[in-house]
Amino acid sequence: MNTSTLPEADVEPQREELEVQDGPVNESPDDADGAKASAVDEPVDLMVLEALLMATHSPLTAGRVAELMDLGSTKPIRRAVKALNDHYDETNRAFRIEQVAGGYQVLTLPQFAEHLMKLHQKDIDAKLTKAALETLAIIAYKQPMLRADIEAIRGVACGETIRSLMEKHLVKIAGRAEVPGRPILYGTTNRFLELFGLNSLKDLPQSEDKLMPKA
Repeated sequence: MNTSTLPEADVEPQREELEVQDGPVNESPDDADGAKASAVDEPVDLMVLEALLMATHSPLTAGRVAELMDLGSTKPIRRAVKALNDHYDETNRAFRIEQVAGGYQVLTLPQFAEHLMKLHQKDIDAKLTKAALETLAIIAYKQPMLRADIEAIRGVACGETIRSLMEKHLVKIAGRAEVPGRPILYGTTNRFLELFGLNSLKDLPQSEDKLMPKA
């Protein structure tokens, strides 16, 4: 994602106090108490907010953004995100601000995935092998999982693959099973959610079997 800001002509309302309709903007459960904005919100500099979200390499929570912008509440942040997304939609931009892993991040729209995949295909191939993707998918949908259960599904030893996924911070130790020997349980990380553009495990694509992760 190019981290340069939009041209000034395209962000004319940035420095004005927002006057948008109340309502949730991709809110997380933690933000439920702020769904209705107060009568007077702190003004938000949309250009600063946009710059922060475009420059970050990982999602920023509403609380972190408020801290960086010296705001006393997250309510104006959520409203400002909606205002920016409305502007992007009106001006037919190729990106939107989405909630990922509990925070906000600028993401390109799904229809550009094919073109971007061509751009990053070499990096993708170098990072995750077919075996790694299969193992990661099993863990994501069935977590927390024992290594033995993962290997039973794949039919091959997965020790090295799991270790590789842990080195890439996509898989973590999620605890120990309450069985003799207390074997390790594996689960996915926030980095996994970021990489695949998910806000939570509930956003994983579902099969006809409605397979859902345990976590």
